[in-house]
Amino acid sequence: MTAAVLEALSGFVPPHPVHNTNLPAAWGVDDQWVQSLTGVITRYHAGPGQATSDLAFEAARRVLDASGGQAPNAVLLATSTPDRPCPATAPLLAARLGMVGVPAFDLAAVCTGFIYALAVGQGLITAGTASRVLVVAADIWSTLVHPDDRSAGVVLGDGAGAVLLRAGQKNEPGALLGFDLGSDGTGEDLITIRGAGARERAMAAPLSERERYFTMAGFRVFQRAVTAMTQSTKRTLTRADWLPDQLNHLVPHQANSRILAAVAERLGIPTQRVITTLARTGNTGVASIPLALADAAADNRLSPGERVVLTAFGGGLTWGSAALYWPNLPATASPYPAQPLKPTRP
Repeated sequence: MTAAVLEALSGFVPPHPVHNTNLPAAWGVDDQWVQSLTGVITRYHAGPGQATSDLAFEAARRVLDASGGQAPNAVLLATSTPDRPCPATAPLLAARLGMVGVPAFDLAAVCTGFIYALAVGQGLITAGTASRVLVVAADIWSTLVHPDDRSAGVVLGDGAGAVLLRAGQKNEPGALLGFDLGSDGTGEDLITIRGAGARERAMAAPLSERERYFTMAGFRVFQRAVTAMTQSTKRTLTRADWLPDQLNHLVPHQANSRILAAVAERLGIPTQRVITTLARTGNTGVASIPLALADAAADNRLSPGERVVLTAFGGGLTWGSAALYWPNLPATASPYPAQPLKPTRP
């Protein structure tokens, strides 16, 4: 049976780290407070003039270089921060990669977008529409956080990740074994950017300036995220015919340390089996799972044959999980800058 198989992996963060000690003084936060609340020590911000397509290009270029194989014949870009509301950013990304003519489109499911894109990539492959699919996930949240919003500013960062899927067999390592996907639009206002869409343009009165930036109902999101990721992971384990104690690695969306700890506790999974990059990258939205995978692969923390489940929760509301046996991938480069840079105040 034809399946989508993970062939290569990459990650990229822009070379502009912002340490907790360099957060805006007006926020009135210190390093210890931020770490205890979120688990974040450093996040990376895109530089002046950099857009989502620039980060996506770097991650895509790296994964294509690592694969060394045939060019993809489809490009998917999962993002909540496209370069423009119209057109989609994926065709520009494909053109920059020298792939003019291939189908390319954006996918929006906020922080669950990477898992949704994997499922769509698998669908293209199993339907025979494509034999190799480039899946890129990239977000630049630093442009959408209000300067006075410390609750979002302390945790959100910028980054990109990419994977290459190829047609293969269901029984080989790296094959995507199954998905659990879901949504609940009644919670659309829990994680949102109200401005810049058709709804605002149709309103008689303009929105306030603050409503054109990212907003999140933190406590309610915490409750929904923990429940959704726990239940979705359980359903995915059942479909893969795995028990929780057989799982080698859980790779969750890097929301914050408290959500990750609560999900692990409810699943009965030791925290050492939970792969996280929160301390180093913060919450990079849709890019957080591929970045966590790239970080772990670069450090040789993922071994061929290990059971891995990916799980996420995001605006929409959306959630999803996927399972696979980890394959023997080409060497994965670290997603971080080659030389440590002195943290700078944004």
